[in-house]
Amino acid sequence: MTRSARKHLALAVGIATLVTAGATTAEARPATAEARPATAEARPGTTSPAKRLQQDVEAIHALGISGVQARTVGPGGRQTVATSGTADLRTGRPVSPDGYFRMASTAKTLIATVVLQLEEEGGLSLDDTVEHWLPGLVDGNGNDGRRITVRQLLQHTSGIHDDLPGYTTPEEYYQQRYDIHSSRELVGRAMRHAPDFEPGKGWGYSNTGYVLLGMIIQKVTGHAAHEEVETRVLRPLGLDQTRWTGVSRTLPRPHAQGYQFFGPGARVDVTRQVPVGHEALSWVTTTRDENALFRALLGGRLLSGRQLAEMKRTVPVSEDAQQSWPGGRYGLGIVERPLSCGGTYWGHEGGDGGYITLNGVTGDGRRSAVVSMSEARGDTLEHILEQEKTASALIDRALCAGGPGAP
Repeated sequence: MTRSARKHLALAVGIATLVTAGATTAEARPATAEARPATAEARPGTTSPAKRLQQDVEAIHALGISGVQARTVGPGGRQTVATSGTADLRTGRPVSPDGYFRMASTAKTLIATVVLQLEEEGGLSLDDTVEHWLPGLVDGNGNDGRRITVRQLLQHTSGIHDDLPGYTTPEEYYQQRYDIHSSRELVGRAMRHAPDFEPGKGWGYSNTGYVLLGMIIQKVTGHAAHEEVETRVLRPLGLDQTRWTGVSRTLPRPHAQGYQFFGPGARVDVTRQVPVGHEALSWVTTTRDENALFRALLGGRLLSGRQLAEMKRTVPVSEDAQQSWPGGRYGLGIVERPLSCGGTYWGHEGGDGGYITLNGVTGDGRRSAVVSMSEARGDTLEHILEQEKTASALIDRALCAGGPGAP
């Protein structure tokens, strides 16, 4: 399967095999000194949050994922972290709980936040057409930028077909991993295809839509989208571990190696690459920063009440995406999913270059969780869904830690 064929699962291309027996496993523990201690001892007959989190990361590791790190944050800022597996299959180096990973599609939430801020300031309207800001760019084969709005780009209801670069074999990875593509080139690839559906008449995950949003941000502000993200989101929140990497081929240290399994006997370290060959979603982050981002966003620190309500106006995702996100609905750059204890949570997973990350935060921003995996099992739909389900269970248990209907 190609990357675009799996976009509805919000997972990047990446596969895992069983991890070698020598892989190390670290214990769950309170976060570093900057955080408050982990939650107190559990009541008799219950499992402590630290032990439960450790069990959940080990369940992911047992699928064949080389390295796993997770961090949960409860009311009052109480943090718990856990790791399992190894950061490097050659050396057995342990996974760092503060390791960087590629943010991938989670950066869509950053782009959406900037767009909504610009709308609040009167710089643009969510009802503006693509043609208004980028005349003549979305055209041909039934594509018509005059009929597609900014809101539809944000919500994946534009119908624009994705045709992103990708690799399906080790040979293709080595041939393409350093390729670089301009925004116009990526949009041009999409324009070779007819739309997947008429604008507003369906739902289909489109990375190309967010490439267009980045271009619109630059047209409105005169600055590159990553500069606006840094100025409007990262600096005000002090998220100094979230960094735009442009066309860099690697990540800051510490980081786990990212692995991809192309089939039996073909497991490849794919850490060194330019993800998707484009800078639009080239961000790295940590579990600390990703938790802080979603807590601040849902806690109302980045958007006004009206804008946050706009972001949380959702539509159902496609039947294919329901396999990955049962009961899921998509807002403006953010996903709503049901909790087993009642209610819903918000987040936006991401995956690329050997890294897959799931996250979630309760609607009031008081309880959050992030789990990052440095290996993906994407050779079969069964493996993709198995990894998604196991990681989603970690998020669900962390957010339901306070009991039924827990905030």
